Amino acid sequence: MLRAARLESALYEEVEADRTATGQAFAVVLMSALATGVGALGNSGLAGLVWHSALDVALWYAWAGVTLWIGTRLLPGPETSADLGELLRTLGFASAPGVLRVLALVPPLGFAVFTVCGLWMIAAMVVALRQALDYPSTARAAAVCALGAPVYAVGQMVSLVLLGPWPL
Repeated sequence: MLRAARLESALYEEVEADRTATGQAFAVVLMSALATGVGALGNSGLAGLVWHSALDVALWYAWAGVTLWIGTRLLPGPETSADLGELLRTLGFASAPGVLRVLALVPPLGFAVFTVCGLWMIAAMVVALRQALDYPSTARAAAVCALGAPVYAVGQMVSLVLLGPWPL
């Protein structure tokens, strides 16, 4: 997780190729989701803990499917070759910075923690997509991330509507 959070492209290549790492990727997503729920306890209570865990796992799977389609069908590169498992593994590890969202329990830090972790996770997702989709450039991976962002944004909007705003 530390290597994933440090945006080490070699780590993303390793988990892309390691079919046994899907369970580990799921564990990273779940830890990040639980940290989000704990960080938002002041706002959404215990229901938020359950909700964030379920939502983040669902969004991970949806995000992998959407970015797989965008990356292999809409914006493929000459070397692009990927399957859903590769995207699930790399994007799962890209959620590693989200474990720091637990620090949002400290009220004055809440908004900053969620913002910094969110931006850090986006950067990790771009690196994960670049490696999983075998892109030579980061720009194409960033474009895939940007085109797929509405899926994630809709999920977060649903969360806000059901649970209220993030802690500030």
